[in-house]
Amino acid sequence: MKQSKSGKERFTLKQYTADRIKNVAFAGHGSAGKSSLAEALLFQAGVTDRLGKIEDGNTISDFDPEEIKRKASVSTSILPVEHEGYKINIIDTPGLFDFAGGFYEGVRAAESVVIAISGKSGVAVGSEKAYKLASEQNKSTMFFVSKLDRESADFYKVLEELKASFGPAVCPVVVPYVRNQKVLCYVNLIDMKAYEYEGGKSKEIPMPEIGHRLEGLIAAISEAVAETDEALFEKYFSGEQFSPEEMREGIAQGVKAGTIAPVYCGSSLTMEGIDLMLDGMAELLPSAKEKAGEIAVDKDDEPVEIECDENAPLAAYVFKTVADPFVGKLSYFKVVSGKLTAEVTPVNARTGQPERLGKMLVVRGKKQEEAKYIAAGDIGAVTKLGEAKTGDSLCDPKRVVSFEKTQFPLPTLAMAIKAKAKGDEGKIAQGIARLMEEDPTIAFEQNNETHQQVLTGLGEQHLDVIISKLKSKFGVEAGLVRPRVAYRETIRKKVKVEGKHKKQTGGHGQYGHVWIGFEPYDGEDLLFEEKVFGGSVPKGFFPAVEKGLRDCIKKGTVAGYPMVGLKATLLDGSYHPVDSSEMAFKMAATLAYKAGIPQASPVILEPIGTLKALVPDTNTGDIIGELNKRRGRVLGMNPMGDGMQEVEAEVPMSEMFDFTTILRSMTQGRGSYTLTFARYEQLPGNLEAAVIEEAKASEEAE
Repeated sequence: MKQSKSGKERFTLKQYTADRIKNVAFAGHGSAGKSSLAEALLFQAGVTDRLGKIEDGNTISDFDPEEIKRKASVSTSILPVEHEGYKINIIDTPGLFDFAGGFYEGVRAAESVVIAISGKSGVAVGSEKAYKLASEQNKSTMFFVSKLDRESADFYKVLEELKASFGPAVCPVVVPYVRNQKVLCYVNLIDMKAYEYEGGKSKEIPMPEIGHRLEGLIAAISEAVAETDEALFEKYFSGEQFSPEEMREGIAQGVKAGTIAPVYCGSSLTMEGIDLMLDGMAELLPSAKEKAGEIAVDKDDEPVEIECDENAPLAAYVFKTVADPFVGKLSYFKVVSGKLTAEVTPVNARTGQPERLGKMLVVRGKKQEEAKYIAAGDIGAVTKLGEAKTGDSLCDPKRVVSFEKTQFPLPTLAMAIKAKAKGDEGKIAQGIARLMEEDPTIAFEQNNETHQQVLTGLGEQHLDVIISKLKSKFGVEAGLVRPRVAYRETIRKKVKVEGKHKKQTGGHGQYGHVWIGFEPYDGEDLLFEEKVFGGSVPKGFFPAVEKGLRDCIKKGTVAGYPMVGLKATLLDGSYHPVDSSEMAFKMAATLAYKAGIPQASPVILEPIGTLKALVPDTNTGDIIGELNKRRGRVLGMNPMGDGMQEVEAEVPMSEMFDFTTILRSMTQGRGSYTLTFARYEQLPGNLEAAVIEEAKASEEAE
């Protein structure tokens, strides 16, 4: 650790080649101990001279004011450490489902995923999601069972849960020796050495008497190692013991291939087992050289294999963006091949345009340091990258390729933003646009029909953080209210009515007279026809009649919602050669509309959506019951594998406001859904009064 002249802590990392770089995402359920583990590893590696604590708000990982306030990660942070000649880029991702965008971007940039499991609560939904995403993206996996200093922690119970949940790949490497529910020491099963800890320091001690359990653990590891190599399999089959080097090499091969997921354990608070975990990451996880290469596509959509080689043409991708109103945009990227330097001008594969680069940086938490270049396999950041956004590929102009983009979860919880100060709507829109650059799980629209700015996110906490950032980053105060529903109105009966506008005012008067037939028809827009005989209304006034009606249908007569499915036929009327005008006939049409629609059995229509909810088999009954309560119609169920069912239904959109929260609670976060608009249907009569009342209140508020 170096000190600058001002006494502020800074860091200097030397350049590493891809075979000495490891990019590791930390993932898992909320409060499983990811950030605490990262902090402990930084302390163990000598990056810091004090162990930060989440409760105290002084960790390197959770530096954002929102994270300090909530005592939980809300975004991804990069935390490089150096150990045993390796640079390990720890990518600490959020565990709370509301901030899953950070989890997805972090895993995308890594070759390996360390999944933190609480020694108290065991395998949780976040653990399952992390393992599933790692498997889908072909990432190597390692487990760390945390919090073993707590009274109720039980490593061996958690180990059984891991095996039951994730199968034979689960392979314990470091296990605790427990007596009277207290961990006395930790045993490294590769070296067959035991360590006890005092004041965060480890000391090798004689192997304790573990008995049959130890034999079973060794047999499990040996079997897993034997599967990685033919020669090792033959040695295992003949009954010979593996050497520690063979065990280490076999496990590393299995981890790289995805057939072994080693299990480590300890306590981030007392530093027990942290040194063994750091060694394990350096020894067993694959390097960028081995696993960072990807298949990209060229401009003709043809696949191109990009190897992790710093001597090849440049190919990198932006996996995270931070929008700062003072510093400007900061783009985090991973270089897959070549080198990114401040002198080069890469081409953005999405836009086809060159990108001018700002400062090249290495980042640790909130600290930044300028770098001459970022080489293949490594992670860095660059300031003021003009057009580039998350997911974009930056390439050598001679080889322009596009890497696969991250598929982020879709936002589902919508709320309307209400500005605290009048006239701040423009500032809100600008601020949200900037925040959308850094968070692809935000959606925003200016709904012209309900006159609301609607913000959609992954959950209540997510939306709360966005509103908080609007204030802290862009100085705009706003609140959240339930969004209005875009109802419609139509008629159910055929009527014929008269509209006469007659006014005498000194000089020229005003005279317009029409007979119009109104009837329902199957369509959205107004259908206007004329069947006038004998010139009772001159042709020149037909457009004025239609214009008058088009202005009218913007507001229905029941609750003031737009009118749809209306056919209007101009049947007859009369005119005055002097006093008739376009304005007079427009007014006559308006009078006919206001007189006729109330007689034509007007009704309110509500939007109906198609719901596709992915839920565990065990929750299908609960979900169907919930949808019935919300006036939904279940159309069917499709088995999706992995114990999941897709429930398809049609539901009124007005009933789905809090469905995100209910579904998450009901399925412990395993469920997800999409809801897309399908059509409009008549609102049940017993609900009309409440909708009318709501519409009146909204109009008065405006």
